[in-house]
Amino acid sequence: MFRKFINSFKLIFSNASILRKIAITFAILFVFKMGTFITIPLIDTTAIDASIKNNTFLGFLNTFSGGGLGNFSILALGISPYITSSIVIEMLNLVFPPLKELADQGEVGKQKINKIIRYFAAFLAFVQALALIFGLSSTAGNLFDLRALANEASYPFYYIYMSLVITAGSCFTIWLADLITQYGVGNGSSLIIAAGIITQIPAMFATLNTKYLATPNAGNIACFVTIVLLYVLVVLGVVYLEATVRNIPVQYANRSGKSNSNIPMKLNSASVIPVIFASTILSLPLTVLGLLGYSSSNGGAAYWLEQIFSTQKPIGIIIYVILIYVFSFFYSFMQINPQRMAEDLQNKNAFIPGYRPGEETVNFISRTLYKVTLLGATYLALVALIPTITAKIFSFTSQEASVITVGGTGLLIVVGVAVETMKQLESDANEQTYSGFFGD
Repeated sequence: MFRKFINSFKLIFSNASILRKIAITFAILFVFKMGTFITIPLIDTTAIDASIKNNTFLGFLNTFSGGGLGNFSILALGISPYITSSIVIEMLNLVFPPLKELADQGEVGKQKINKIIRYFAAFLAFVQALALIFGLSSTAGNLFDLRALANEASYPFYYIYMSLVITAGSCFTIWLADLITQYGVGNGSSLIIAAGIITQIPAMFATLNTKYLATPNAGNIACFVTIVLLYVLVVLGVVYLEATVRNIPVQYANRSGKSNSNIPMKLNSASVIPVIFASTILSLPLTVLGLLGYSSSNGGAAYWLEQIFSTQKPIGIIIYVILIYVFSFFYSFMQINPQRMAEDLQNKNAFIPGYRPGEETVNFISRTLYKVTLLGATYLALVALIPTITAKIFSFTSQEASVITVGGTGLLIVVGVAVETMKQLESDANEQTYSGFFGD
């Protein structure tokens, strides 16, 4: 396996065209990162930074935006409105006939759906930005730099103005993602999210250094080494499991001999979507409560809502795991349709050995997908809970836990994007090698 990796590495980095694409990708990612440091005009970020650190959902968004939300930059929302829009439109394809008709129109329909996704993403960005500014202005002290304002009567204008700035930043990020997809390597949206998460890793090790190595002793050094080793083991485990597939053998009626064809079924076909959905659903009620100024320390409804929706509480953890399983099965069966897959096999005169075409094949694919998804959902739930477990074991504060994330959603995204990008690089390198061989 190691030799295969070295050969792939040599093949990729000996190709001038691919090296040029990699350089373009890094240049665009650098532009994105620089944008996260350009603060929105008329904003006082001092109090906002503290609010984001104390809010799980806002911390989640800050990680996805590469720290742009923490700086309250023009790229505060990053690519997240586009990702949300893509997921919503994809789900509406199942229940909204006009969208379903567009999806069946081939490339033309795909282009129209992509345009709808972009318009909806711009609308979502404006709504999210407006809600974010309203919420933070009520909890983070005075949001505006009063020295730049003539009077409070102009506040509504600045709310809209700053929301439009954030919306423009999200549209700019979507454009950067398109440039990466078109001229660089991999999927632009995924790479921007992964790059944003990776840039937060140094902060994790800086926090570990401050916590354990600033006052070195045997216990602190042991804790530091244990956490780093655990992090490495989790990364290796996620890399292995993300590449794991269940191959379903396929034979063709018009071919003789043993067939090498198969249908690969990923262990985690739903990717990180179930964890994102589960985290978002649980975080939103607590975020709204926090922005409205309610505290669980006062008891009452706020206390019970925290018990139910916080992933740090027993009830919240149970609901979190259940939601991961529910969304894993929902999204996996939405991505892989056993009925359609069986029909495609039958149309190609192909069959699964030991199973008759038709209903018997559908049932076999459904059972296999169910078993694989059950294992994949368990793996997702375990990785998603590792940060909570490590925070309890090592007694991290809430701010430390938001930075020191051993496992979790971010790691799943980074590893998944890295595996898919590496596959595409290998494919492009092999394709160009074969083209050169045949003189095309």
